[in-house]
Amino acid sequence: MYTLISQLSSWLMDPFLNLSAGLEGVPLVFAFLLGIIGAMAPCQFTGNIGAVTYYGNKSLQQGLAWRDVLFFNLGKITVFTGLGLLVWLVGSGVENELTAYFPWIRKMTGPLFIIVGTVLLGVITIRKNWTLFKLPDRLTRDGKAGSFLLGAGFSLGFCPTMFILFFFTLMPVALGTPYGLALPGVFAIGTSLPLFIAIFLIWYYGAGGAILKKGRKVGLIVQRVAGVALIVLGILDTLMYWTV
Repeated sequence: MYTLISQLSSWLMDPFLNLSAGLEGVPLVFAFLLGIIGAMAPCQFTGNIGAVTYYGNKSLQQGLAWRDVLFFNLGKITVFTGLGLLVWLVGSGVENELTAYFPWIRKMTGPLFIIVGTVLLGVITIRKNWTLFKLPDRLTRDGKAGSFLLGAGFSLGFCPTMFILFFFTLMPVALGTPYGLALPGVFAIGTSLPLFIAIFLIWYYGAGGAILKKGRKVGLIVQRVAGVALIVLGILDTLMYWTV
């Protein structure tokens, strides 16, 4: 499974890799293109599909989820900027100390999708006094905080491709640029491009809140379809990253 996703990611990344070649002299454009390439890395590929499914469903059900998407991206910007600042202050080599943590953080993405999917299906009924389910409750009900946490969590799930793109391709350029501290944030925005495109298309075709207008029954069906999709994606993601 991982090999298949890696091959697909490589095929999608190649045009952008060719486009970015030689653009180190235009750091902002270079960082953004690297972010787009990162969005297609194996570890971000399933994460982006999950984010599009979750926020796409929310936009169709309740109206455009631009605010939640922006907070999701803010979580990404915060994490990548923090990592960039850490490299800036401590120096190169700090990434070697972080490699022990990134794989385990990445492994949490699949189970998180499964939990959120079961919540959307109604399999788990959240109650405020259930401490075990406070995280899913925040992720699914508190749009701003939940979206920020999701974005931050997804950003920490590094795989070898993302590791190389960020620490060995982006950061040397950032360290040699007067405004280099802004580049990790631009990189983060690039990694969210698929989600921005999906929400833009929902807005462009006037589909925001379309399910809400069709009634509760249709909305429940769409929510359950999104829940099943997230569970299937979570199972595939878990199998992929817990068996490599």
